[in-house]
Amino acid sequence: MSAPVAAVRHTGEFFAFCLDTLRGLGRRPVQVREFVQQAWFISSVSILPAALVSIPFGAVIALQLGTLVRQLGAQSFTGAASVLAVVREAGPIVTALIIAGAGGSAICADLGARKIREELDAMQVLGIDPIHRLVVPRVLASMLVAVLLNGLVSVVGVTGGYAFNVVLQGGTPGAYLASFQALGQLPDLLVGEVKALLFGAAAALVASHQGMTAKGGPKGVGDAVNRSVVITFMLLFALNFVVTAVYFQVVPQKGS
Repeated sequence: MSAPVAAVRHTGEFFAFCLDTLRGLGRRPVQVREFVQQAWFISSVSILPAALVSIPFGAVIALQLGTLVRQLGAQSFTGAASVLAVVREAGPIVTALIIAGAGGSAICADLGARKIREELDAMQVLGIDPIHRLVVPRVLASMLVAVLLNGLVSVVGVTGGYAFNVVLQGGTPGAYLASFQALGQLPDLLVGEVKALLFGAAAALVASHQGMTAKGGPKGVGDAVNRSVVITFMLLFALNFVVTAVYFQVVPQKGS
């Protein structure tokens, strides 16, 4: 089978898998215990790395934007530029990358191990839908953790950017906060949370699909984990572009 044909076939299988997962969201019984376990696991492996990564992210954004706006003579807008960049763009991206790299790889490895041990086939023989039993709780848990983690990343990133701007660049605390209040608005926070929600779902769906289609023993599971991380990263940046473009078309910006 040629590479383009195989790529189209895999893409179609992934979309069919997403539709099956979406259909399974409304089915009963709800897997509450599995959902809680997965949410706790994903959060436990993601909170510390996300917090540590968000500090330099916020600092780099503050330093770069602070230098740029000072060259343009618009120092009073440093706070707005830094905070909006963290809340709307950097926060969801950092959250998604951490969840895909830590939680998504673990989800893929777990489901891949079940696949090569033929546990998924045994579940189907017993009349249990693996998607409803295993995938749906993981997708919901990833979405919940992504939304909550995005709030943490945004707070830490904004705090780090504020500290670096005021301490290293000699910015004024009052001007930093006033500029954000002048240009920031509630939809900026909401679009960040929507991005985190979509990114969390995408990371869990890609990881689950790659894990449940793994072949070739333990080596195949390792290859599936690598593919899931790479595909998730590519998909996240594409989704981020689409959501951002729609947001700027739909929501009027302050000061425009």
